[in-house]
Amino acid sequence: MEEALLEDTSIDDRLAQRLRALRGERGWTLDELAERSGVSRATLSRLEKAEVSPTAKVLGQLCAAYGMTLSRLMHLVEAEFTPLLPRAAQPVWHDPDSGFHRRSVSPPAQALAGEVLEGTLDPGARIDYPRPPRPGLEHHLVLLDGALEVTVGGRTHSLRPGDCLRYQLFGESVFATPARQGARYLIFIL
Repeated sequence: MEEALLEDTSIDDRLAQRLRALRGERGWTLDELAERSGVSRATLSRLEKAEVSPTAKVLGQLCAAYGMTLSRLMHLVEAEFTPLLPRAAQPVWHDPDSGFHRRSVSPPAQALAGEVLEGTLDPGARIDYPRPPRPGLEHHLVLLDGALEVTVGGRTHSLRPGDCLRYQLFGESVFATPARQGARYLIFIL
């Protein structure tokens, strides 16, 4: 358990550094980023100092402002591309506020077009993504275990194990699990 906490802290520190660098590369002030992302200036400042861990929703808002996927952002703070990534070496990020666990099964890389994520949502979890990081981003979601409702383009889809939901993301999306059942799924992003 202690080792996992140390890894999380290290990822949070690297994420804070990357967020600060992304803002600096664009020459944006905290106020400008707050306006572009919808995240308060105070929260942005605390994130960039690694005083707090970001939620999935906040990271989604920041990625939309920067025009990149969450996976791309996480890749920027993770290790270099390697052909074989054993499960034990796949980076895991946890958002305690939403009950979301994100495993980067196949992280994005400059030479590869797609990426694969494993998501786990606790029972009764809900994540709202107000906008996509890049309009038209292609997703292929396969539910492995549990039950999951995904709302895309104003339409809600109820998934059961083995179901595949394919979509291009142009607007808001919502992931939700029933009160007594979580979900585990894979998302292939192209």
